[in-house]
Amino acid sequence: MPSLKDLKNRITSVKNTRKITKAMQMVAAAKLRRAQEAAESARPFAERMTAVMSGLAASVGGSDSAPRLLAGTGSDQTHLLVVMTGERGLCGGFNANIAKLARVKANELLAKGKTVKILTVGKKGRDALRRDLGQYFIAHVDLSEVKKLGYNNAQDIARDILGRFEAGEFDVATIFYSVFESVISQVPTAKQIIPAAFEQADGAGASAVYDYEPSEEEILADLLPRGVATQLFAALLENNASFNGAQMSAMDNATRNAGEMIDKLTIEFNRSRQAVITNELIEIISGAEAL
Repeated sequence: MPSLKDLKNRITSVKNTRKITKAMQMVAAAKLRRAQEAAESARPFAERMTAVMSGLAASVGGSDSAPRLLAGTGSDQTHLLVVMTGERGLCGGFNANIAKLARVKANELLAKGKTVKILTVGKKGRDALRRDLGQYFIAHVDLSEVKKLGYNNAQDIARDILGRFEAGEFDVATIFYSVFESVISQVPTAKQIIPAAFEQADGAGASAVYDYEPSEEEILADLLPRGVATQLFAALLENNASFNGAQMSAMDNATRNAGEMIDKLTIEFNRSRQAVITNELIEIISGAEAL
């Protein structure tokens, strides 16, 4: 049985830990509000950009003059996986879930004989995948010093990816990130960005007919690189909101668990102290009777 001193030291230690987790929860809550607003504000623009490019892509169809970012290279042998995670931990299963999704995809591609290349954004994703898939890493983006995510951060990543595509380093690019739904719900998501893939919207056949100047191919050639950057920016914002939501939830759970542990240790401490007092009284009474 632990001594009274050990129990007292442990109670003090857990109380100090609870102070830290409570402070981290409050910081994450403050960051979450701003991150959630940024993610929600970016969604309409990203959705509208996708809708415009989807309409243009439908017009171009399988034209031989279609941009390579839309038509692809004609092969799907080499895949680039862009894995976006957090720079820090203490956020429950947020980082692990994204890394797991990317690992499953990579193993599926490797089993089919495909070539896999991995670009990591965020230290925790790199650390999680290094042991199993480290030999496929080709680059890493460090955002640990970035206080506020901006479109320029997404542009830098997009330029790197587009440069590698133009150089013929890969055929298909997929990003892995987490979509923010609520504080307790973040959905790991995989999204193909090269070649551009668009879902056919309901009622697309009743859409208006537009005349484009210049041609659809020229407009797409200009919009598609911007579309890649926009999708990356939206993913970064979604990931940031998801990270803060996951950390807030994890720290709230840790704070409550610490409180429960303090209550249990306090009860154990009081019982042990009562047992010591009782033993001392018994010894005193026994000694008095012996006299």
